[in-house]
Amino acid sequence: MIWLTDTISFPDYKFVTPDGILALGGDLSEERLIYAYKNGIFPWFSEGDPIIWYCPSERMVLFPDDLKVSKSMRKLINKKEFVITENLAFEEVIYNCKNIKRKEDFGTWITDDMEKAYINLHKRGVAKSIEVWKDNELVGGLYGLEMNHVFCGESMFSKVSNASKLAFIHLAKNKKYQLIDCQIYNAHLASLGAIEIDRALFLKILKS
Repeated sequence: MIWLTDTISFPDYKFVTPDGILALGGDLSEERLIYAYKNGIFPWFSEGDPIIWYCPSERMVLFPDDLKVSKSMRKLINKKEFVITENLAFEEVIYNCKNIKRKEDFGTWITDDMEKAYINLHKRGVAKSIEVWKDNELVGGLYGLEMNHVFCGESMFSKVSNASKLAFIHLAKNKKYQLIDCQIYNAHLASLGAIEIDRALFLKILKS
């Protein structure tokens, strides 16, 4: 396993393990995170563990034109019970993504240091959020990083049914992005049209 030094660089992709791990260690500085995402690499680790950097061979992505919106979701959207905003409550969104209890009960992978790092990236205009409101209460949302024409999704949350889906649909429909990076396979996102593509194709789109 390759450990990173203070230099902001990563090993060649040929060193990726079968689990998608490229390197360990380093830091969560704004410069390293931006460099990582520009090269298709993202951190994913638990509190107390070393930073683990991933670049899996199969990448879960959504091409916005392939978005699938069910009849029930279209009905929900047409009811206009929810208000959707962008970048109005980034810190609240990441806080909820970090602390909300999930069905799998795996706990959170958003450490305190990660939370601070992405808030700093938001202040630089790199990290973005989508918020879903009902009766003036934040009930869902998502956040990620904007890399030119690719949105690198990080996490989402729902306090009421389908709130995170509404955020994701809004993100896909704004026509700003050529691709939405969902990182690893997720059945929830697959139902919305996300698919797995080869890392080489993902990197080609990311860097084009």
